[in-house]
Amino acid sequence: MASSLIFRISPFTTLSTTLHFPRPISPVLFSTHNSKSLSQLNSTKMEGTEITEEVAEISGPNGNVKKKIFVAGATGSTGKRIVDQLLAKGFHVKAGVRDLEKAKTSLSHDNPALQIVKADVTEGSERLAEAIGDDSEAVICATGFKPGWDLFAPWKVDNFGTVNLVEACRKLGVNRFILVSSILVNGAAMGQILNPAYIFLNVFGLTLIAKLQAEQHIRKSGINYTIIRPGGLRNEPPTGNLVMEPEDTLYEGTISRDKVAEVAVEALVYPEASYKVVEIVSRDDAPKRSYEDLFGSIKQR
Repeated sequence: MASSLIFRISPFTTLSTTLHFPRPISPVLFSTHNSKSLSQLNSTKMEGTEITEEVAEISGPNGNVKKKIFVAGATGSTGKRIVDQLLAKGFHVKAGVRDLEKAKTSLSHDNPALQIVKADVTEGSERLAEAIGDDSEAVICATGFKPGWDLFAPWKVDNFGTVNLVEACRKLGVNRFILVSSILVNGAAMGQILNPAYIFLNVFGLTLIAKLQAEQHIRKSGINYTIIRPGGLRNEPPTGNLVMEPEDTLYEGTISRDKVAEVAVEALVYPEASYKVVEIVSRDDAPKRSYEDLFGSIKQR
């Protein structure tokens, strides 16, 4: 049966083609090599165009200072959903954005658990380290280039930009990194080089190849990572149940951005998500499974 499929160029942009294809969580401590707890606020204040907050130096059970989650690309179509879900589940968030004015209108800036900071992944790891700061426990990358005449844009954002984020984390000692990537990034190795979606997405400056090389850098960095490769992104609410497969398995299917955001947040909580690449779509005929089971079913490589 034919169905409209929206494939992902970036976390911000979707395009359409036609192919044939057959629990709320609490903000518990997530697992890293240097396990730390989540942040708690004392007060909020305005400074110029940025929303800043004072963080209470409150120790968790292990005596470490409580921290925040940094989201890169926080005003994007997927990034915004990640921020919203983190806040809804009690996390404290530092939203990295390129445009502070856009952020003031698109993010819940009156939430005392949210801090908005200027962060452009193309400007290098030093500036990103300043934006991430020593009060961030983990980084979620939901950035993506905007299609245009610049054929190097995918490499500036989806490759070098992601690498810059990883290097900033290494400078700061942030040891948890979650990347929203895409299925088919390794399409050539999967025998999908003639897949219309693989060809189409690579027309825009070899987008999938840029993403794949960024993934490889993450895997060699030594940082505790989860790489999430969603299928074609839909803006509609989730339908069906989540399907999670190992890397280089899925080459078709769609998924709601809301569900992608949920998977990114859940990856913070479950140690079973550590050091793994997962591919996700939604299917009506898939059984409902817990995240512990889903992440646990994927083997590390």
